Amino acid sequence: MYYISKRLEIAGAHHLDLPYESKCSNIHGHNWIVTIYCKAGKLTEYGMIVDFKKVKTAISDKLDHKFINEVVDFNPTAENMAKWVCDEVNKICETGRCYKVSVQESEGNIAIYEET
Repeated sequence: MYYISKRLEIAGAHHLDLPYESKCSNIHGHNWIVTIYCKAGKLTEYGMIVDFKKVKTAISDKLDHKFINEVVDFNPTAENMAKWVCDEVNKICETGRCYKVSVQESEGNIAIYEET
């Protein structure tokens, strides 16, 4: 089995729709650290699971320095964003799949999505 990971830093703003009073309901920003994990039993003919540049383009180009609520059509919690990133990377994997994504919103606050 082959494994890769790609770490991205994404600056973005969002607000959360929550059923309780929270500062997060206001527009605010994060420098998210997103780590993407992919695996495959075999590589492409040129020796990759997926090109690191393609992963950066698929995620950073859509999210970096953006108002995230205008990019996605769901409540952009760290948990929901981790799942979304995984789904987006799976669209470009040439072999294998993205199986895990971690999204660190701030020091000590990390959400992880892992396919089962």
